Amino acid sequence: MRLEQLQAFLAVAETGSFQQATHQCGVTQSAISRQIQGLEAELGLPLFHRTSQAKLTLAGERFLPRARKICQEWRTAVTEFADLLEGKQPELCVAAIHSICAQYLPPVLRQFGQDYPGVQLRVTSLGSDRALKVLKDGLVDLAIVMHNRFLTASPEMVVDPLYEEPVEVLMAANHPLAEYNQVPWAELAKHPQVVFKDGYGMQRLVQEQFQRHSLTLNAALELNTLDAFRGIVRQSGLVTLLPHSALLEARSDPSLVIRPTEEPSLIRQVVLVTTHDRLDIPPIKHFRQLIHRLIAAPLLLQADAPGSEPIAFQPSSPLNL
Repeated sequence: MRLEQLQAFLAVAETGSFQQATHQCGVTQSAISRQIQGLEAELGLPLFHRTSQAKLTLAGERFLPRARKICQEWRTAVTEFADLLEGKQPELCVAAIHSICAQYLPPVLRQFGQDYPGVQLRVTSLGSDRALKVLKDGLVDLAIVMHNRFLTASPEMVVDPLYEEPVEVLMAANHPLAEYNQVPWAELAKHPQVVFKDGYGMQRLVQEQFQRHSLTLNAALELNTLDAFRGIVRQSGLVTLLPHSALLEARSDPSLVIRPTEEPSLIRQVVLVTTHDRLDIPPIKHFRQLIHRLIAAPLLLQADAPGSEPIAFQPSSPLNL
């Protein structure tokens, strides 16, 4: 059963004439007849009485509302896809790691709201692994996460490198490790630590680093909010490894100190992930461009600026948009 067959059937049923149906469908009368005959052959029953006026048979009368419904559904689908390609989608959903949500997304959200006022933005703060899962499940349109090549290694995924940043040690100002300018990994392993909960990319990244050094991570407590990390470290004597962007507020707290680790330092890469098909949708494509213009590009300039801190963000490979 083809759409043109249903359209020919409806045209004849509504006009009561094969000849008049040709004007409605823009084809010849013989083409209309072939479409109806093919439909009748597929259904196994005649749909019209062949008299001076094309009158519906019993089968035709029963088929008429179904044919109308199918064609209406098709018209609705065509309209919805046209709206989608014009950027008229009702919402855009983003999942992002905590540090991105807290520090870098606000100007992107503000600019997107001005550019697409009719699109409702929905942003969820999630760990990297969870964010990539909801992206794969189709629950969000884009994810801004710590790169995990095992979760993004599929042909439909688009992975844009944004920046790389060092992971540093956060501790109370009076902690014994504060005496080091660069904290040795062997010394770090002697102290209990606060880590991200299971399912967060940072926990996996830190675990793998300790394994590379043949050391055991002493994970005493699991958390998932940056405020909680700072509070616990300040009062408990525990230490933690956090990325540079998660430590911006801690740098102004005199009760806390931040130290780099000894070489080789631990680096995390932050990426934007979506799927090829989503980039056909103008609002999603535009949001991706804003991320690069308002987050990745400024950090690239910051890293290249004279006198910038040696632990400043390092650019990943640039993307040509």
